[in-house]
Amino acid sequence: MSPYPRALSRAFGAVSALTLAVVLGWSAPAAADHTLPPGIPSDSAAQSQLNSLTVASKGPQDGYDRGLFPHWNVVDSPCTARQVVLERDGHDVVTDSSCQPTSGSWWSAFDDEWVEDVPGDISVDHLVPLSEAWKTGAADWSTAQRTDFANDVTSSQLWLATPSSNGAKGDKDPSEWMPTNTAVHCDYAKSWINVKHIYELTITSSEESTLQDTLDTAC
Repeated sequence: MSPYPRALSRAFGAVSALTLAVVLGWSAPAAADHTLPPGIPSDSAAQSQLNSLTVASKGPQDGYDRGLFPHWNVVDSPCTARQVVLERDGHDVVTDSSCQPTSGSWWSAFDDEWVEDVPGDISVDHLVPLSEAWKTGAADWSTAQRTDFANDVTSSQLWLATPSSNGAKGDKDPSEWMPTNTAVHCDYAKSWINVKHIYELTITSSEESTLQDTLDTAC
């Protein structure tokens, strides 16, 4: 098939940011600079898209390999998909002649943490993990289609995340893991729905239930 048809914790966070500002001499960007990926649908559009998704059990992991999803390819010469996202969603990002960020600030929405000046300390996460896509439809795609999916900088498929939050998420779907930053649950769920909708990937019944509950309670 084609994939193309379509408040203690917050107080602690504030204290942490203030501490970093004093110790390291920088000011954490304001909440207005908490940049999310593009293409997150409205509440009503996400609901419509969720209703249209096919509910089915996940397929097997057999045959899966990350190499079947070539990623961090050049998407806007000379910039790779990863470099595009680091500049797109970062704050005051400076890049060198090869498009590699050399300084800036990056916000991880999953855990509401900032990374300052060290691009290697921020991950670019595939929202719908590559192995999750494999088990829900991508096993039948061509390599070219999987490449497009893994380097999609125009939808909300690629998110900035601290390595720890990225590792905690792993290849789990929303019924198995949601960000510790509850303030982003609505956008996370809507993005997940949108990516599955764009690429015609299936969802499980438990996944559908979690996504619907999140739309109902967090959006």
